[in-house]
Amino acid sequence: MKFFKNKLAVTVVVLSVAFLGLIGISIKRDSRSFVEDGVTGALNPVQKVFYNISNSIKNFGEFAVNFSDVKKENEELKKKNNELESMAIEYRSLKNENERLRDLVNFKDQKSEYEYLTCNIIGNAGNSFLDGYTIDRGKNDGLEKGMVVVAAKGLVGQVTSVASNWAIVQSLTNENIAVAALVESTRETVGIVTGYRDSNGRLLAKVYNLPLTSEVKEGDVILTSGSGNIYPKDIKIGEVIGVTEDKVKLMKVAIVEPYVDYNKLEELMVIVPKDKREIKY
Repeated sequence: MKFFKNKLAVTVVVLSVAFLGLIGISIKRDSRSFVEDGVTGALNPVQKVFYNISNSIKNFGEFAVNFSDVKKENEELKKKNNELESMAIEYRSLKNENERLRDLVNFKDQKSEYEYLTCNIIGNAGNSFLDGYTIDRGKNDGLEKGMVVVAAKGLVGQVTSVASNWAIVQSLTNENIAVAALVESTRETVGIVTGYRDSNGRLLAKVYNLPLTSEVKEGDVILTSGSGNIYPKDIKIGEVIGVTEDKVKLMKVAIVEPYVDYNKLEELMVIVPKDKREIKY
């Protein structure tokens, strides 16, 4: 039995060498015999399997060698991406601040008969901004109770309390603030503006005491009238978005969307008269 096993092994080796020899000869010749074609055809699938295995091992080896480099590069890219995101946030913040300050400068240029004291909101006066804002200016800076506060887009409210280096500003959203109004298109000056919140929670305002004959309409601009010696004239308040009639009180009521977004205030200006004897609040 051992003899037959050894004979079989020798036979396999001889045939393998013969096949390899035929392959080498066939490469050097343009034409191949029927036997050579058969041998080559039989060996092609085997060669393909060994080639694929060899190629896979090679690729895996290259991946293993480069894995640490790829991981390191990926970490560096993540770090750079985080840095770029931080820079983008800082850029947008500076851009928005620059636009707000530019609008404040434009506002000052339009009303040069007043002095202006810029300030920043440092907190809420109560549980929310509806209770008022705390600003970083006070008596030491020349602030007085009753002075009017504006933002780049228009009227904010009034200084209601002053300390040495801080003050409280009540906005138009507060029920204690009422402003004499002027309808820009009709020049009517009989309206009074107070804060108002609709059923959806939007912070709006209403102009009361307009006569039934008033021609106020949607799209009209509401300004301060200057009446009452409190608010300077022609400060923008907001735009009319609806008009209703009160048949009982015989008047019209204009619903106004303020130009100022009271949820997003940052920089403010306090209006300071150049001569308090001539310009009163």
